[in-house]
Amino acid sequence: MIRIVEADISLTEHAEAMVQLMDVYALDPMGGGQGLSDYVKENLPSELAKRESAHVILAFVDAEPAGLVVCLEGFSTFACKPLLNIHDLIIALPYRRRGLSKLLLQKAEEIAFDLGCCKLTLEVLEGNHVAQSAYKSFGFIGYELNPQMGKALFWEKKLGKLLDKAKSSSN
Repeated sequence: MIRIVEADISLTEHAEAMVQLMDVYALDPMGGGQGLSDYVKENLPSELAKRESAHVILAFVDAEPAGLVVCLEGFSTFACKPLLNIHDLIIALPYRRRGLSKLLLQKAEEIAFDLGCCKLTLEVLEGNHVAQSAYKSFGFIGYELNPQMGKALFWEKKLGKLLDKAKSSSN
């Protein structure tokens, strides 16, 4: 039996399932190949619970954690409306090819509609062709404003060292 639920992170079952699935994702080559730190395992549920803009969706198969979506609300300045970003989508290996990603994406879309969002967004690795196929079949496309300028790129700048430096200089 498949059960899709919007998680209540204050419930131990939901918090533990989320951390378990995030760790599975982190260990996967598509998640970086390195498990979550003890700090993340201990603090992720409480930190996400502090954020009203975070929405966690869980898939259970026969009461076992099988899939997870973590969504974070954002804002489209061009549309002047909220958007919902699918930050993480995980299907544990034994449960793949059962349609769980579609069910999780449908639930995320329902939440986005309820919030009055103008769109769903996500990022996906270039080499993750299986996920790209799933997203395309659900209606996602590469983001571009003008085809002559090309598709948007997802970049990052890690701040850990900068934050550590700022903390030490303020002491």
